[in-house]
Amino acid sequence: MFTDSIRITLPDNTTREFSKGVTGLAIAESISEGLARVALSITVNEEIWDLDRTIHEDAHIRIHTWENEEGKYTFWHSSAHLLAEAIQDLFPKAKFGIGPPIENGFYYDIDFGDHTLQQEDLHALEKKFLEVARQKNKFERSLISKTDALIHYQEIGNKYKVDLIEGLDDGEISFYKQGSFTDLCRGPHLPNTSLVKAVALTSIAGAYWRGDVKSKQLTRIYGISFPKQKLLEEYLRQIEEAKKRDHRKLGKEMGIYMIDKVVGSGLPLWLPKGTTLRRTLETFLREEQIKRGYQEVITPHIGNIELYKKSGHYPYYKDSQFDPIEVDDEQYMLKPMNCPHHHRIFDSSLRSYRELPIRLAEFGTVYRYEQSGELSGLSRVRGFTQDDAHIYCSHDQLKSEIKNTIELTQFVFNTFGMPIDIRLSFRDDNNQKYGGDLRYWDSAQKEIQEAANDMELKYTIVPGEASFYGPKIDFIIRDAIGRKWQLGTVQVDYVMPERFNLKYIGPDNKKHRPVIIHRAPFGSMERFTSILIEHFAGNFPLWLAPEQVRILPISDHQNEKAQKLCNELLNKGVRITVDSRSEQIGAKIRLSETEKIPYMVILGAKEVENNYVSLRRHKMGDIGSVSTNQFKADLIKEINEKHLPSES
Repeated sequence: MFTDSIRITLPDNTTREFSKGVTGLAIAESISEGLARVALSITVNEEIWDLDRTIHEDAHIRIHTWENEEGKYTFWHSSAHLLAEAIQDLFPKAKFGIGPPIENGFYYDIDFGDHTLQQEDLHALEKKFLEVARQKNKFERSLISKTDALIHYQEIGNKYKVDLIEGLDDGEISFYKQGSFTDLCRGPHLPNTSLVKAVALTSIAGAYWRGDVKSKQLTRIYGISFPKQKLLEEYLRQIEEAKKRDHRKLGKEMGIYMIDKVVGSGLPLWLPKGTTLRRTLETFLREEQIKRGYQEVITPHIGNIELYKKSGHYPYYKDSQFDPIEVDDEQYMLKPMNCPHHHRIFDSSLRSYRELPIRLAEFGTVYRYEQSGELSGLSRVRGFTQDDAHIYCSHDQLKSEIKNTIELTQFVFNTFGMPIDIRLSFRDDNNQKYGGDLRYWDSAQKEIQEAANDMELKYTIVPGEASFYGPKIDFIIRDAIGRKWQLGTVQVDYVMPERFNLKYIGPDNKKHRPVIIHRAPFGSMERFTSILIEHFAGNFPLWLAPEQVRILPISDHQNEKAQKLCNELLNKGVRITVDSRSEQIGAKIRLSETEKIPYMVILGAKEVENNYVSLRRHKMGDIGSVSTNQFKADLIKEINEKHLPSES
């Protein structure tokens, strides 16, 4: 290889030679025709760069487009700067705080002085934003000494930037300029502003500088932008649909759960219908786990603090845990994790290799302290139940067990009609945060990838996203309106067997260290239920609905027959009620529709006389009449087969 050449490892793991000083844009052009046109940024050895920065050494690279998270990060980071430029043009006296990209869009914190931002100001800013974006200005990176940067912001009177710079290490600091706006920033940014074609400034909020309530409250402007107007329109439609599906609204209307301040914030109370829903989910997973060789255990809600010190959960995660409780001169904690309890169960007797794998499962409730401002319905709570399991196996069994957990997770989400994206989160060789024997790491990563290949899975590998104790598989599901949620995770753990000194006797009659697999397809019952409510918009499949059937007698004369049919189906496990109120049938139907009951059975004199039922299906209306016996058989069959709603 010539001294003026470098070796670049491409995303497909092939390696090619390029001249020193090659840019990300030039690499994109050489990889694929048209890629340079849609490329937004580049990762060089796990650091995201601007496309026009030059590479002078051998490197691993990934090109980012709008289709991946890093591409969106770059796009929305650049959009925050465009918002700032628009603000600077319309409000020249404004002082700028920070403007980062976030999961969906970006925000900027601004000190507008005496001006209070109004809704009409947002419309004007959107117009100005697009005006400056169309100028096709480049994002130009420059390096300035910390001293010069401080002098600059002190001269223009921006105490927020001064505060940020004072917290940086001595040396050169990167700035970015586009058009008339310059900002302190690490980057990366887009090649030019014209790639941003559409924007919506979605809301205004107050935000204390650096989260300190003693500091001045700034105005935080949230926004989101897109490379096409059509994508913005789709997003706005999705937002409107999401509002209709909000589990906090539907959960209250449907009687799923409640939050009571007297009980405590972030501690949901499951109401009868919600409890039925949750127990149905638990039974569904429990039955599958039993088929797959899991053994269920139950562990306490509290534990001695020494247990969590041994596991490392305390004090390292102290800020997310409730304070210890003093009991008989010892300290106890509300359980933040189920894992340590399961490890003690495994270690309660000397294990033989013939017993492995041992699969311990628990619907275990854990408690974590969340800031009150972060609590939200069932999706962010302080007490929640995990569908936890820990598999203790030999290194030879690891690949097979990984396949089993993937199959179980696929089965779960396919049952709910949720497509899965799979991410293999591996070690970053340049990071020293990882524990355990690195030889086992390499073996585990190899076997995880081989398992995924054997199962012909589509996946992406993300270096640097592994847990400190081992590589993992993350399952990202997509709901009915296209939103992505990270739920199930399968984690390989080499650290806890060391911490807890776990052993088994091998075929050589010597002691060996097991590998632990952590897995929880639902993640937590609370968060998964919140996602299910929104995924189905409350219109649960028949097998899952808290109330599956409601019988609607047309008059009091049919009440006795209605109750008899109800009792027959109750005895078969159907969740069924009778609306025997002296109301018009239309009113009964409307109430059943509002409460999203899957089946309504209409019983009038003619139906009773001829032993048939008239059926209505939620959102579908009248679906005809069948004999009572046929209805009962079809109903049981549909419940057992776990059909999805037709609109899903």
